[in-house]
Amino acid sequence: MGLVYTDITLKNSGDVQNVGRGFVKEAEVREVAVNALVDTGSGTLVISEEIRQKLGLAITGLRRSELADGTKQVYQVTEPVDVHWKNRETSCRALVVPHARTVLLGAIPLEDMDLIVNPGAQELSGAHGDEPLCLIMSFVNNCCEQ
Repeated sequence: MGLVYTDITLKNSGDVQNVGRGFVKEAEVREVAVNALVDTGSGTLVISEEIRQKLGLAITGLRRSELADGTKQVYQVTEPVDVHWKNRETSCRALVVPHARTVLLGAIPLEDMDLIVNPGAQELSGAHGDEPLCLIMSFVNNCCEQ
């Protein structure tokens, strides 16, 4: 299996919320379209400092991280970013790797959008078909009346 890339759009979640509140117009939402490397070994979304600045994302903290080569680093974490892929979207915090050459689309946003890697076709596809499905079976079986 080779590397899998996919086109996604990243949007400043605060801007998107402000459109819904009527504070700004849709055209004012800061967004960037990127070709991201699908990385199931990465936990979350990884962006560069340049992309963080384009999106106008605030830093909300630091997170200790381990790279694929075993090197440990501390990276900044942003406020939420909306991730859009075709008819699916999610919101997650991003890890900022200052000079990253590519955006990494990690396991958490992939799972939340109900996406899997199709190794034969080297592309993403819906884990449960064309519409995203959110699994809550433990909750339903243990916590809800039926």
